[in-house]
Amino acid sequence: MQAQLRTMLEMQDLMNTRVHSDWRQQHFAWYRAIWVECAELLDHYGWKWWKQQAADMDQVSLELIDIWHFGLSALLQNGAPLQALAEQIGEQLVVATDEEDFRLDLERFAAHTLSSRSFDVAGFGRLLAGVELGFEELYRGYVGKNVLNFFRQDHGYLEGNYNKQWAGREDNEHLVEIVQALDSDSSTFKDDLYRALAQRYRSAG
Repeated sequence: MQAQLRTMLEMQDLMNTRVHSDWRQQHFAWYRAIWVECAELLDHYGWKWWKQQAADMDQVSLELIDIWHFGLSALLQNGAPLQALAEQIGEQLVVATDEEDFRLDLERFAAHTLSSRSFDVAGFGRLLAGVELGFEELYRGYVGKNVLNFFRQDHGYLEGNYNKQWAGREDNEHLVEIVQALDSDSSTFKDDLYRALAQRYRSAG
């Protein structure tokens, strides 16, 4: 777990640096991105009593992974050593909850985010437990999304030259297939994933 946490922290730092070379000094409002994602997550989970709703758990998982991106950024903001930060997260991230209603845990997490303007690691662990998303699934999902974001940037996303549709399917769909076929325990997981994306992208072109 420690190695995986450190890998994710390193990847998030690299992505933030890609967006702005001196990102820590910009004091971006990561907490604001987190609570907005919470609202989007709740819409996918369902809360409207006046209409029939079925929870879209795939989208719920994706929103949690997006929150994790912003949460890691908030934790990295103060420049603490990566190993110390990984150990701190590992101690706080317990995937367990005693709350039967996921929405209540989500609202507590959002309220804490707004009041503290920070990322509540323990509260996030309760959210993972509430939708039965384990740490390994979080890791695979995070690395996959992060690598895809880099891949898009490297292939003209910013300039508008990148097409998300390959061979009639979105790149996200290709990503899911590739992640499932690779060994996420490998120390080269993220590099293997990028190479596999590139190979499939070339073949689809």
